[in-house]
Amino acid sequence: MTGFDQVLRDYLVDGAGEGTSAVEAGWSDVRFAPHVLRDVTKVDLEADLLGTSVRAPFAIAPTSLQRAVHPEGDLAMARACAAEGVLLVVSSNTGTPFAGISATGVAWWLQVYLPADRALAIPLLERAVAAGAGAVVLTVDTPVVGSKRGPSVWDSVDPSLVRVNFDPGYDDLPGSQKATDLGPDDIGWLAARTGLPVVVKGVLRDDDARRAVDAGVSAVWVSNHGGRQLDRALRTAHALPAVAREVGGAVPVYVDGGVRCGLDVLAAVALGADAAFLGRQPILALEQGEAGVASYLRRLRDETTEAFRLAGCSDVADTRDVAVVLPPKAL
Repeated sequence: MTGFDQVLRDYLVDGAGEGTSAVEAGWSDVRFAPHVLRDVTKVDLEADLLGTSVRAPFAIAPTSLQRAVHPEGDLAMARACAAEGVLLVVSSNTGTPFAGISATGVAWWLQVYLPADRALAIPLLERAVAAGAGAVVLTVDTPVVGSKRGPSVWDSVDPSLVRVNFDPGYDDLPGSQKATDLGPDDIGWLAARTGLPVVVKGVLRDDDARRAVDAGVSAVWVSNHGGRQLDRALRTAHALPAVAREVGGAVPVYVDGGVRCGLDVLAAVALGADAAFLGRQPILALEQGEAGVASYLRRLRDETTEAFRLAGCSDVADTRDVAVVLPPKAL
């Protein structure tokens, strides 16, 4: 890619600050102690995500600018997910109306950032509920947007490719900036306003996970925002076990951050996640449209099946004791 396209590609793959957290996902620190003498003739990858049955324990994390990557953008992503039995989390910044995404037949959740004036979020939430969103994913690690290297893609992007589900003039309203005072009460407020399960995304600590569960969250999502917020944040592979020990069983635990291949999916569920969420890889595959995303998802499912078989695991429950996280390398 060249010109604006190169700026877009850089934005999609880069992290905040020095990019340390963006490149250190941590999944290669996981080693497996596989079972043997197990029947793995049939491997069942199916999982349940807050009542939605999916064909494998992975789903798509929210990513914006999909229509800048490919003209069909979120619709191509949604069609591929619908065909492959994969749940899609839709960015609140999407450039596609929620009703259009829902019309593809995909199971989808809405990702949101709450504004300083919570009331300003209500029209967006109501549109998502009316269109059939299955849950609300509250991103909690972005009181401000982490500084990125290089030119800003937002200086060049066509405004018509993003944020079409917001009211006109939203960004100019007092109180529309991201909230810097998020708290446990916001979980209950979102649940009451939407009638939907609320997932908290951006947790790296077991004590924060416990606070979220106590506040009524339906799932906890371990994430460092793909290394795009606080640089040098803990690797999600290292944060996941403590969170899963603290709240796993009480609510589902999800994880993202550098999940690219079937071995990463195996590592994630073996460390206690109920599903792994994918960000950069699907949106890079979207450059080839629906076919590119569908091909990537099929390949990932095949890789995950092979990884399960080689680990002696016939389903997700079998994986829970096959992973060991090596200590991080000394700095």
